[in-house]
Amino acid sequence: MDKPVPKPDRKSIAAWDRAKRDGRVRALITAYDYPFARLASEAGIDGILIGDSLGMTVQGHEDTLRVSLEQMIYHTEIVARAAPECLIMADLPFGSFESSPSKAFDSATLLLKAGADIVKLEGGAAMVETVGFLSARAVPVCAHIGLTPQHVRQFGGFRKQGKTADAAARLRTDAVDLAEAGARMVLMEAIPADLAAEITRAVPVPTVGIGAGGGTDAQILVLHDVLGLTSGYVPGFARTYLDGSRLVREAIETYATDVRARRFPQ
Repeated sequence: MDKPVPKPDRKSIAAWDRAKRDGRVRALITAYDYPFARLASEAGIDGILIGDSLGMTVQGHEDTLRVSLEQMIYHTEIVARAAPECLIMADLPFGSFESSPSKAFDSATLLLKAGADIVKLEGGAAMVETVGFLSARAVPVCAHIGLTPQHVRQFGGFRKQGKTADAAARLRTDAVDLAEAGARMVLMEAIPADLAAEITRAVPVPTVGIGAGGGTDAQILVLHDVLGLTSGYVPGFARTYLDGSRLVREAIETYATDVRARRFPQ
């Protein structure tokens, strides 16, 4: 009798390390609720990020700054329950980690207990000490550099980063320093593709790109952008795979029409 083919390991960080060494690209997506997380897992997605992007996609805010740690814990619990075979990554929201490494540890602990396998925090050089502190205390960290949405007001908008030689050099240094401090992954958002590829070669940990070209070890997109459900700001690097807004709107319109015409219920 043939031995059953083992399912690919999507969840463990060690498997992501092996994928990087083998040159196998992995795919992540954001999700914030049970139905979408379950569908993403069934579709074979490798990892799910519970992003503070929910402030924009779910709550309707203009940025991510109003998302609370309590909200992140709530959504992480839901997604982790829906997709137990995927790597579960959860954002540390604005104000939950910046003031001290110990505060970051307290916040990260709550997300891990909610079901996260790894936490993501935004920032470069200023976060190296915090990443080291968390790593030494068994908290897996994904460092997020480049366009960091929690700094949107400081940046003056959602703008591409690393375009000058000095800015690119800082990002390269930040990525290497964060990895040396113990970051298990580095996410790069909205930076030049050649720079992202260079950083991917320079660091020993998996890199994740969003708007950073195809030279990273993994890619991530916001689910609502993929499904065409986003209203308002949509990054230029996003790709829409479904006209979801139109399909959902038409379904609701048809339902309402059937009710008014007494075609439903029959």
